[in-house]
Amino acid sequence: MFDKISVVGAGNVGASAALLLAQKQLARQVVLIDVVEGVPQGKGLDQWESAPIEGFDTRVIGTNDYADAEGSDLFIVTAGIARKPGMSRDDLLKTNASIVRDVSSQIKKTSPDAIVIMVSNPLDVMAYVCKEATGFPRERVIGMAGVLDTARYRSFIALELDISIEDIQALVLGGHGDTMVPLASYTTVSGIPLGQLMAQDRIDALVNRARTGGAEIVSLLKTGSAYYAPGAAAVQMAEAIVLDKKRILPCSAWLEGEYGMSGLFLGVPCKLGREGLQSIIEVQLTDEERTALGKSADAVRETMQSLA
Repeated sequence: MFDKISVVGAGNVGASAALLLAQKQLARQVVLIDVVEGVPQGKGLDQWESAPIEGFDTRVIGTNDYADAEGSDLFIVTAGIARKPGMSRDDLLKTNASIVRDVSSQIKKTSPDAIVIMVSNPLDVMAYVCKEATGFPRERVIGMAGVLDTARYRSFIALELDISIEDIQALVLGGHGDTMVPLASYTTVSGIPLGQLMAQDRIDALVNRARTGGAEIVSLLKTGSAYYAPGAAAVQMAEAIVLDKKRILPCSAWLEGEYGMSGLFLGVPCKLGREGLQSIIEVQLTDEERTALGKSADAVRETMQSLA
């Protein structure tokens, strides 16, 4: 258990993450921070009042002041504007980069030893903005990308085959967006390759649905974007770190030569433990998968360059 975990952004994603953190008792205190007066306070109080029912002792507070987050062991950053119908993640770039820059400076000031899990979109580039603004090593700035993308991919496979979600293992690499790379070659059901259970055209359809999973939800909600699954994905990463579980999860990490790439955040298999990112695992890719990963990296770099 950490002493304090802070969640920046009291919107749907942040509030969902804060409640899950408390329910799992991953910290003695969860701090929910937002610039809007009353919103984090009200949601934090509401969550704490659920403690006697849910049976957790983690104290949840809401605040507009980063002083209340001082000394946090871990931050989950969800701040920023949400996607609207017809809006790509990259459309959010300028506004959210400014917000994340400000948030990162506050994190550096109040909690210089913290680990940061970035959720704000466009995620890979916002992780870069945070790393640059804080000066933190790559071990302590990690993007929540592949965990969510892989969860969506697995959920669609479970529906298609009418099987338990627990038996599906999968891996999604690349940028968090339409260029993500679900690895069908590493997808199994209780060890059985997916290709033995499903025709290739159905696999291709599910891969495509995973790539556009976020946009599908945006088009249905019309006034917002996904939040239950993103919140849960961020907390799964936090749990791996807090409990030093050394889990292998697909996350957006700063590459320093892995997969032949450097100088960008990209979704890759990561070993997470108490210090944050402990290592990056390089898996063998088919020529097609490696080409797709390269194209995904190019898309991330292009978005990074538009920040200049």
